[in-house]
Amino acid sequence: MRDTYLKKLYDLAKRNTEVVSLVSDNGLIVYDDFRRDFPGRYFNFGISEENMVAAAAGMASCGKIPFAYTISAFIVYRAYEFLRDDICFQNQNVKLIGIGSGLTYSTLGPSHHTTEDIGILRSLPNLTVFSPATRTEVEWMMEKACEIEGPVYIRLSNNSKEYYNAPPSFSLGAPAVVKEGRNITVFVTGSIITEVMDAAAELECAGISIEVVSVHTLKPVDKKEIIRLLDKTKKFATVEEHNVIGGLYSVIAEALADEKVMFPSVKIGLNDVFATDYGTLQNVRYANGIRSDQIALKIREFLDGSI
Repeated sequence: MRDTYLKKLYDLAKRNTEVVSLVSDNGLIVYDDFRRDFPGRYFNFGISEENMVAAAAGMASCGKIPFAYTISAFIVYRAYEFLRDDICFQNQNVKLIGIGSGLTYSTLGPSHHTTEDIGILRSLPNLTVFSPATRTEVEWMMEKACEIEGPVYIRLSNNSKEYYNAPPSFSLGAPAVVKEGRNITVFVTGSIITEVMDAAAELECAGISIEVVSVHTLKPVDKKEIIRLLDKTKKFATVEEHNVIGGLYSVIAEALADEKVMFPSVKIGLNDVFATDYGTLQNVRYANGIRSDQIALKIREFLDGSI
């Protein structure tokens, strides 16, 4: 996803001279093309995320379109006050890009995990929140972020798999169907889609047909479209590499409650805990109950009524 972001950022900067790139000492070599071709529009703030976010707000107030990029945990948690007061409260046209969503930095532990950012940032007025599951979604979000006059947050991971056979007609706030199914709708956001798709394949072998829906926009949310999608299976699961409190499950449950609709459901994610264990991403996902086989088992148990 990072490479897709960088290529799209370069493209946007080539088309629009107001686009500027801000980083916080993140892998300078990957910005070589941008620095070479747009030297006056690249700013490295070092390990100083608060300053980067505050400067981005200042640049936006002067008509620039800043894309501020760093590790998700730092741009959300460390720079939160600046994000809230300088960007969202002022409704500045800043694009915040966090790399390493969920458990991506699996070897570095909870200090580098980003498993509460959805809940934290959804509560901020004026902020659009994107959570791409594939490269195709990243490309669409970058274009959309440039069109939106106001603050945007995009949470990136290291997922490189693509599940769309052809780019669908994405719409702001409307979830996208990645895989058709009959028995249950599984809402997913971000790179955990890789585990969900593997779980769906396992369940298909057992005769259980899964509809997989990517909730790429976490704010705003098209409530009517969520209900329309659920009219097909009339039951759902949410799968997220995030705390289920304030995360994707909250997004879907709030939408249904607002529309006075109810469907049987099961939530799969971190249950009010920080992630445990260290190691590969697969190892950490397994330790926290969100690997594909564990997801498949929970969905199976939900459908047969044992949970």
